[in-house]
Amino acid sequence: MPSSVINFFSYDEKSSTLKITFVTGMVYCYQNVPKKTFEMLKIAGSKGRYFNHYIKDKFKFKKLEE
Repeated sequence: MPSSVINFFSYDEKSSTLKITFVTGMVYCYQNVPKKTFEMLKIAGSKGRYFNHYIKDKFKFKKLEE
């Protein structure tokens, strides 16, 4: 999953939470994310572009401690 913005991401189906670790080391949890959004992020040609268009500013989030 090469990306110049996102280092790693995972999804918890039970809580519909998408956890993203950025290359900066910052970690965010996005809440109430549909599984389809996660599935589309997995196959997106540009993870950063998909994140900016379909996740950023669309879901509530919490910043986690680094």
